[in-house]
Amino acid sequence: MKQLKESTEDILQAEIFKFYHNKYCNKLSNPQHLIFSVPNGGYRNKIEAMKMKATGLVAGVSDLIIVQPNRILFVELKKQNGIQSKEQKEFQRKINILGFEYHIVRSKEEFIQIIELQNKLKEK
Repeated sequence: MKQLKESTEDILQAEIFKFYHNKYCNKLSNPQHLIFSVPNGGYRNKIEAMKMKATGLVAGVSDLIIVQPNRILFVELKKQNGIQSKEQKEFQRKINILGFEYHIVRSKEEFIQIIELQNKLKEK
């Protein structure tokens, strides 16, 4: 069951990354945005996990981070009935306290709506 969950979220993440990267991060975009993931999940042996923690691994980091002019968005991807872990809720709390946007997204369409709404607000 775990593999299906990861697979569904991985597919959603790939679709969103491709859409955003192609629309806002290409060389013709002005200004050029940045979208990236933090490889925080997956299975590791104990030595690798200790090394990653020692070099800055933080539990609960969002799946995608989007850097726009004067704005950073943190996007957590979940399948339709997926819920945040305790660590993800704590990460969201910290991000919100720091004044940044944090979104839980369950579909590519929902992600596009968030981005388009922001663009409309910036135009006003």
